[in-house]
Amino acid sequence: MLDISGTLHVDYSPTPGAVAALARLRQTGAKVRLVTNSTKISDEVLYARLVAMGFAVEQSEIFSSLSAAKRLVKDRGYRPMLLLEDDAQRQFSDIDQRPPFNAVVVGLAPSKLDYAHMNQAFQALLAGADLIGIHRAQYYASSETQLSLGPGPFVAALESAAGVSAELVGKPALGFYRLALADMGLLDDPAAVAMVGDDVAADLGGGALELGLRRILVRTGKYLPGDEDKASAPLDGVFGSFAAAVEALCGPR
Repeated sequence: MLDISGTLHVDYSPTPGAVAALARLRQTGAKVRLVTNSTKISDEVLYARLVAMGFAVEQSEIFSSLSAAKRLVKDRGYRPMLLLEDDAQRQFSDIDQRPPFNAVVVGLAPSKLDYAHMNQAFQALLAGADLIGIHRAQYYASSETQLSLGPGPFVAALESAAGVSAELVGKPALGFYRLALADMGLLDDPAAVAMVGDDVAADLGGGALELGLRRILVRTGKYLPGDEDKASAPLDGVFGSFAAAVEALCGPR
């Protein structure tokens, strides 16, 4: 399982050697899933961007928290208020989004997380709507040199104001990783799966730890010095990049 943003690429640029590293990983016959909390764009647009960057991937290999959130919304019959960017909202085009809302769904949505939208969400929660956090990452790598606020602080603000607790559907929720393992046909053998990511909590904590996945941290993207020391249990590897992690996993050429 490979995190995407910050691990395979940052902004619109692959991390050093990542394209070739993914191709090499495939040569081993390993099953690959691109597991991502990205919620700014739809899975279809994300796939197109990865291909444009040179990655050889299939859209069916992308396993996103956005898709998991849509599945939850459909299964429960929610009429959601979506705090998502317009492109991500297209993935919910077949969902009834007319008020009164019975759920508020929060993702990374810089254009929507303003006072007016947050206050509307607050009012819906006071009226009894459920709060769904697609994920609650505190920040993400918006460029190679800059971190920016993630949806986590906004989810926390709504929880605090409305006196509710958010249900999380993306990484590192146990249910998310179970679904990804099932998609790979490896639900009964999680120890055979490595999770590679740049976020020691959102990628390598929670369900990844509970299920016994091999947990590998890369020092790109949102990684900050000392992050490896914040892991709640010893990691299985820490590498300078995804390419270096693949080199270690596959052995020297």
